[in-house]
Amino acid sequence: MDSNKRELLSNGTGPISLDPDVNPDEEEEKQRLISQVLELQNTLDDLSCRVDSVKEENMKLKSENQVLGQYIENLMAPNSVFQSTSPRSKKKSGAKKKGEK
Repeated sequence: MDSNKRELLSNGTGPISLDPDVNPDEEEEKQRLISQVLELQNTLDDLSCRVDSVKEENMKLKSENQVLGQYIENLMAPNSVFQSTSPRSKKKSGAKKKGEK
């Protein structure tokens, strides 16, 4: 076995190094950091998946909003109630007033 390689055994409480030059506290800290890195990688992967699903949902909702907006515009177009409030010309202006010939 190569002297640079370390074998780790698990005794239920944590890894044990067979290399006598390795401090057990350092080995424990190393394992703790490795566990943290793996946990953070999993969290990052989960967040990336969530971002992708939210982007997809956002695109669907934007599309639905466009369709609904156009539908509402089409419903309002033929109805004079929703037309602009520009002043109307008086229909009686051309009619003769009482007493005029």
